[in-house]
Amino acid sequence: MINVCVCVCITDLFRAAAEAGPHDILKLYNTKGNIINISPQLAPNSPHSCYKLEVVAADCNSELIGSDLAVALGFDLSSMEKRLQSLEKRILTEAAETPAIVYEMKRQVESFREKLESVEHLSWLGLFKDISEGTHKPSPFYHKRTLRKTREECEHVRQKFLQMSSLEVSEEVRQYLKTPTFDNWQWEDAEIMVLLQVMYTDLDFISTFNIELDVLQQFLYEVYRRYNNIPFHNFKHCFCVTQMMYGLIWLTDLRSKIDSIDLLIMLTSAVCHDLDHTGYNNAYQINARTELALRYNDISPLENHHCAVAFEILEKSESNIFRNLPTEQYKRIREGIIKFILATDMTRHTEILNKFKAILPVFDFSSKDHRDMLMMIMIKVSDISNEARPMDVAEPWLDCLLQEFFNQSDMEKLEGLPVTPFMDRDKVTKPSSQTGFIRYVLFPLFIELANLFPCLEQHIIDPVRKALDYYTEMEKQNRAQSDKVVKPSTSKEPEAHPEPVRPGQATVLRQEIVSLLEKGSI
Repeated sequence: MINVCVCVCITDLFRAAAEAGPHDILKLYNTKGNIINISPQLAPNSPHSCYKLEVVAADCNSELIGSDLAVALGFDLSSMEKRLQSLEKRILTEAAETPAIVYEMKRQVESFREKLESVEHLSWLGLFKDISEGTHKPSPFYHKRTLRKTREECEHVRQKFLQMSSLEVSEEVRQYLKTPTFDNWQWEDAEIMVLLQVMYTDLDFISTFNIELDVLQQFLYEVYRRYNNIPFHNFKHCFCVTQMMYGLIWLTDLRSKIDSIDLLIMLTSAVCHDLDHTGYNNAYQINARTELALRYNDISPLENHHCAVAFEILEKSESNIFRNLPTEQYKRIREGIIKFILATDMTRHTEILNKFKAILPVFDFSSKDHRDMLMMIMIKVSDISNEARPMDVAEPWLDCLLQEFFNQSDMEKLEGLPVTPFMDRDKVTKPSSQTGFIRYVLFPLFIELANLFPCLEQHIIDPVRKALDYYTEMEKQNRAQSDKVVKPSTSKEPEAHPEPVRPGQATVLRQEIVSLLEKGSI
């Protein structure tokens, strides 16, 4: 509370100095022209290092606040509205009715205008963001976008990222970033890149491995550019996996147990683990005899491709965050990244988990083999960790995953290929896709990691138990609803009772799921 009061007093002093009103919006620039936060941690001002204070918006009660602030931030709302109206008229003429997507676009424009007209949404980035506001659902319009990001799209995000990259991230956000409860839906791509930069900074990678900030920024931009516009395996998924890995590092105090170079390998592997994923899994690649399957001889075609794209990025000097390291260290990093990205192939799930279980009773942090097994387990946990997050964060991710699955099974049907189990939209429901996966894949994996680090029980085991209860109840409700629909209203026959679950059924189901994992069908 004292810190908050100090910050408020400092801000009031700056308002007084600028002769600004209580609702005016201030921006403070350093000598390089970068925006910095007004806080008690500011370095002293001097005649040779003068700050520049600017009032960028008038009182909120002014009618022009929205348009003035939009101009100040580089947005042209008028042009956006005219463009939208023109498109709406054209669609109405051709389709005879206004599609739902137009109403959604209008709602988003109006929502954006409302945010421009309120200072309550301003946060540490100087943008309209509040980590306490409601969850934003994922866009349902992925099928309307091109697979690869356009040059214009990438450049727009890059410019926003560079503008924000010098901002001081608040301690509140830094601590929140270390928790499994972090809500990715609150953050745009450019902001996510800033948060990834924070991770590399707060783990001391910048100083320890002599990573120049502009090189790190170019690396993160290239990574962003090489994740595709698909429902699930996209840049936000990359961030979620990396953020969970980052959180696990802090929660387990891994910095005191393994070398910094191993931490660097873990975080960078998470960042790169799904680069250039096109939304079709290994089973599809192999059955369709795609270029990737042919190139990698049906052996983890996607994971091998993700590794190759990662090192394409790192081959360029301007985006090679390891360029100042000795050759031996670079070789160790390359070997590690390849090993851990390849470990995310689910066909190897049982093999890796069984090896980890075997060494767990005698686990030794001084053993390289043991550390490597742990790091493989940690990237696997991070990769499928959505159900360890709060339900309002996790459930939208399941919707995205099912959308990607259904897209694949639709394509398989069109091409006459074997339809991958758990992906057929005519057979799979949301709860049925999760209950078996949580019981027989998530729990066995998460529990073994928690056996090594008991502190993780409350962070990743308890939330997954709640998720299982949630989807089990949803499945019961769906089944009850289905029974009501199919039950004849005039039937004279005795009421059928569901067959009790036999003791061996759970074992059979588990074996089926493990078999599908080994075949690459999950």
